[in-house]
Amino acid sequence: MKFLRDIHDQVAPLFEKGGKLEKLYPLWEAHDTAMFTPGKVTKTASHVRDGMDLKRMMITVVVALVPCIVFAIYNTGYQAQYAISRGALPLDDWRMALYQAAGLSFDPGNVLLCMLHGALYFVPVLAIGFAAGAVVEVGGAIIRGHDVNEGFLVTGMLLPLTLPPTIPLWMVALGTVFGLLFGKEVFGGTGTNFLNPALTARVFLFFAYPGFMSGTSPWIAADFRGVDGFTGATFLAQAAVTPNVLEHMDWGDAFTGFIAGSMGETSALCALIGLVILLITRVGSWQTVTGVAFGTVLMANVFNWIGSDTNPMFGVPFYWHMVLGGWAFGTVFMATDPVSSAFTNIGKFYYGLGIGFLSILIRVVNPAYPEGVMLAILFMNMFAPLIDYFVVQANINRRLARNAI
Repeated sequence: MKFLRDIHDQVAPLFEKGGKLEKLYPLWEAHDTAMFTPGKVTKTASHVRDGMDLKRMMITVVVALVPCIVFAIYNTGYQAQYAISRGALPLDDWRMALYQAAGLSFDPGNVLLCMLHGALYFVPVLAIGFAAGAVVEVGGAIIRGHDVNEGFLVTGMLLPLTLPPTIPLWMVALGTVFGLLFGKEVFGGTGTNFLNPALTARVFLFFAYPGFMSGTSPWIAADFRGVDGFTGATFLAQAAVTPNVLEHMDWGDAFTGFIAGSMGETSALCALIGLVILLITRVGSWQTVTGVAFGTVLMANVFNWIGSDTNPMFGVPFYWHMVLGGWAFGTVFMATDPVSSAFTNIGKFYYGLGIGFLSILIRVVNPAYPEGVMLAILFMNMFAPLIDYFVVQANINRRLARNAI
């Protein structure tokens, strides 16, 4: 380690002020803080300190995402292998060409084969997203003269988990650039944005290229068209058009994640593991999660009570809503984003409550867009500052009333 530090100290002057590579200092700073303890420390009077700095916070979120990432790779391969075992054809693309060139078989019961198959789809999406994001992040840092921080580390991992496995890689790059530019950079970069960049990218892709982000074909990396008795539609999409269809489906499969869907959103169990990590480390807010859950239960029960003869979504109970689509993933990793959510504790609850209400409202009232969680979170991002304003103002008014003479 001392050898690496010596090399680092010899190279560092090239990137510092007056050095030959001064313009690349933001990129060097990103490497510096990733590999070593930051050298910037307070040297004057005592300060209030917190061990949870930006780097530790982002790394904690990455650790919490690990179960979702591992399961995303496995389930992507499992769903494809299962479809192929039922008569579907492997996709005619370069990834399957590599897989078959290696002489590998299709066996949904083989965990290793499922992981390899899934990695061929998940890893390129992750890599392209990081490459495109790095260009935007470093470019923005150079233009502003700021340091490159760890903010994109989480965004770069969140976005692939919200995408279908068959999405073209150029769309991943385009969506990443759009999400970072218009969800973060135009507002000043990490910490100054009020929109979640990963959600901004996903919503952009959904509305710009709906054929690649909805329907039946994007969710399974196999060509199952023409296979009798097999559909690639997600449980949520089927529930939106077929009455009582969930009665014939396994809630346990939906909870553990062995269903079709976006690569990292299918497993409520993995999201729950991540939630435990975020709550223990206090990176995630229990007030926000509680608000989302309460709003979901209340709104789902209201629609169950109202009922409908034409819209099957009115009859979906809250415990199904919580394991379908991106509800669990969005609640744990998107709604609790400390930058784009409300800041006050009471405000966090109302912020989450609004997400829960809107998620079910969008799913039920607009079954053409059954995945309402992501849109609901993005919508509430815009109202988070207003919620905080009213909470703070209410506290001020109570204090004035209490101390009035």
